[in-house]
Amino acid sequence: MTASIPTKQQQVDFVDWFRDSSPYIHRHRNSTFVISFGGEAVQSEFFTNLVHDFALLNSLGIRLVLVHGIRPQVNQRLQSLEISPQYVDHLRITDTTALRCVIEAAGQVRIELESLLSLGLANSPMAGSKIRVVSGNYITAKPIGVLNGVDFQNTGEVRQVDSEAIHQQLQQNNVVLISSIGYSPSGDIFNLCAEDVATEVAIALQAEKLILMTEQSCNNLESNQLIQQMTTPEAETFIQQNLDISQLVKKPLSAAIKGCQSGVNRVHLINRNHDGALLLELFSRDGIGTLISSIPFEKLRPATLEDISGILELINPLEKQGKLIKRSKERLEMEIADYVVIERDGLIIGCGALHLFHDNSTGEIACIAVHEDYQNASRGSLLLEYVCDKAKQNNIKKLFVLSTQTMHWFIERGFQAIELEFLAPQLRDLYNQQRNSKIFCKQIS
Repeated sequence: MTASIPTKQQQVDFVDWFRDSSPYIHRHRNSTFVISFGGEAVQSEFFTNLVHDFALLNSLGIRLVLVHGIRPQVNQRLQSLEISPQYVDHLRITDTTALRCVIEAAGQVRIELESLLSLGLANSPMAGSKIRVVSGNYITAKPIGVLNGVDFQNTGEVRQVDSEAIHQQLQQNNVVLISSIGYSPSGDIFNLCAEDVATEVAIALQAEKLILMTEQSCNNLESNQLIQQMTTPEAETFIQQNLDISQLVKKPLSAAIKGCQSGVNRVHLINRNHDGALLLELFSRDGIGTLISSIPFEKLRPATLEDISGILELINPLEKQGKLIKRSKERLEMEIADYVVIERDGLIIGCGALHLFHDNSTGEIACIAVHEDYQNASRGSLLLEYVCDKAKQNNIKKLFVLSTQTMHWFIERGFQAIELEFLAPQLRDLYNQQRNSKIFCKQIS
């Protein structure tokens, strides 16, 4: 049998992907990730692949805390006893029999996970891996009690997380595995919600990421398109405006809001039904899930000297195509105060500049550029609007722009073509006849 040789395009695609993922590999190393997944994921045909992905994260130097749910496993045990599960407001009423099923399910799932994470067979994705998995009584819990007249009995909530003990294990490169159960100082056992446990653990550890593997994607209810990112206020508004949203989305979204508001940098909601979704979310630019953060994932801001390499990387292809004039690193350093950028997860995906002239009444818009992967969301218009507002703040009355290939784009935004003789003297003296740029002007009211 002969192995199939990747095509040239497959080789190029792999190399490009590997290179594009390298910044994320460096960024995630030594970071703490808390990952939650439900009992449904454990029963999935893709679960072994997900465990392999956990192992890969561990091998890349990511400190992992895994929090697993057991809801379907508990329900199956109750049904085998011919007992119907009891829920009120999506919370299980955990009586004595249900608690016994919780303990059995938690033990079985924990052992299964430890077994899968110990797998190191040759020719498997985990070949050569040496992962140490530890579990413990890290979660102190208390009973929910009686809510609206309903006694939830052994259903509880997190009271305290032993973050110091977890940190000690993570510092030894151990993977910490936590079940969705907790213990009281008096020795009682409580059934907990996995998302709540993961959220409280992430908060206590001040984790870089909380990752919630969900059963359903967080989609716009009108377009059914995936919502790629939201700030916490946007997520709160989304829940308020969509009261009939599925609990499969509402619960993890609410957990994400709480996590972000309590110091977790970023929370990812990832549909676990997509094989490889965890890796795609963490090691590709746009991911495949929904990112929740306290601050915008993408922002437009004044440029700094640290942005110069990103700007050069952005504009270099456009310079080669003749759309922009060549700009040296030294020139950018001198003019960096004139620039604004759009930053997306550490990547410069857009830039623009406003050069002011000595007469204090005219200026030039230059170097409007947007990364080719992000040109379909009006980012160019956003940049232009920003620099025009900046011109107004500086009492600029007339703006000029020179273009060789985007003339109609500027015309559509209120610029008018003019002859060279009407160009500002500062620009006229520098005008490149060989480049033969078209000249446009706009009056600023």
